[in-house]
Amino acid sequence: MLSNFARQIGINRIILALSVARLGDAIGNSILFIVIPLYVAKLPAPWFPLPESVRVGLLISFYGLINASLQPIMGAVSDRLGKRKPLIQLGLIVMAFATIAFVVAARFLDLLILRAIQGVGVALTVPASLALMATASEKQSRGGSMGVYSTMRMAGFATGPLIGGFLLDRFGFNAAFFVGTGFIVIGILMVQIWVRETITTPEKGVKRSFKIIDRDLLTVGLIGASAATFIMASDFSMISALENQFNTRLNQTAFGFGLAFSALMISRLLFQVPLGRLSDRIGRKPLILIGLLLMAPATALLGEVVTSLQFTGMRILQGLASAAIAAPAFAFAADLSKAGGEGRQMSIITMGFGLGIAIGPLMAGVLAVSSFELPFILSGVMTLVIAWLFFHFVPETLKVDLGERMGRSSAPVDGD
Repeated sequence: MLSNFARQIGINRIILALSVARLGDAIGNSILFIVIPLYVAKLPAPWFPLPESVRVGLLISFYGLINASLQPIMGAVSDRLGKRKPLIQLGLIVMAFATIAFVVAARFLDLLILRAIQGVGVALTVPASLALMATASEKQSRGGSMGVYSTMRMAGFATGPLIGGFLLDRFGFNAAFFVGTGFIVIGILMVQIWVRETITTPEKGVKRSFKIIDRDLLTVGLIGASAATFIMASDFSMISALENQFNTRLNQTAFGFGLAFSALMISRLLFQVPLGRLSDRIGRKPLILIGLLLMAPATALLGEVVTSLQFTGMRILQGLASAAIAAPAFAFAADLSKAGGEGRQMSIITMGFGLGIAIGPLMAGVLAVSSFELPFILSGVMTLVIAWLFFHFVPETLKVDLGERMGRSSAPVDGD
């Protein structure tokens, strides 16, 4: 039996099981964050005569584009089936296969193909996982639930780059690929043993049909939350394409870059649950706005760092901003979800995250050819623009609940 405290912060058996399973595959996937840029420099690319930073950005972004473009389709598939667990398992298996296959990659083209396969695996897994999270959580504690899930995910992403940097420095590329695959397999076993399927009954007007984009399920709030997660992911993923440039400018090793990369994840790890839980009390919108306003300068200043300590410090600030955006934004989307349409609705916000992961590194790799500082300044400005749009056009989802707690009535809001 889970304690009352655990239930109050949004933890139940399904949420805990999905969160722990997500930890395993996040470690396996994030080990590649440090390895891929250096692996690109090692392999020939006769069909891609591009600067190295552009090739790294292309490789990272191709994965994100495949992932993001397929997520609405996979969300629709999960809604049509009415089952989430089989898709989660299939996605993890695909990711494990593609990760171990890096061992036999001989050209840059091989890496592109394997990253595409990994993108398919993530697209299968993420919408189904978050749809299951939406049905297993309660609105009044959903920020805490999403905080726990995101925290475990961030724990994996914080640990993976450190493991990847250590393995690369000590044992070489293949060791990183083998260990990464092992952690994904652990995630597969955890889902199989601990996660139980939940069956939902569609709400009135929601059909179990294979309709990828259903306008009846789209709201201004859902689109706004997706835009916030898009720019968040773009901001913090930009450095992935510029590992070699950062290492040269700051005179650091792969482990040093991994430490800075993980600093964001560690920061999120510390603040994700408290800020997610805070969004259950004061609303989702204020925290998302604060996160965007902090993310903008933290991103713009990344291009100005001259020491590893400054680099790590900016990543810590980005992590704090991400913690204020991520869990409240996913809870925001889950607040708006309708039974039978969770997969399609949650896939919109996960698509935004995936597009951010794709576009951030590609933009950084291309723009950094002319100016190292330019991509970071541009992304910071874009973050401020999205913050302004979010403030003016996106309604709060917890206004009714807060009014009831304060003994006042409140008008319905978007999605209620």
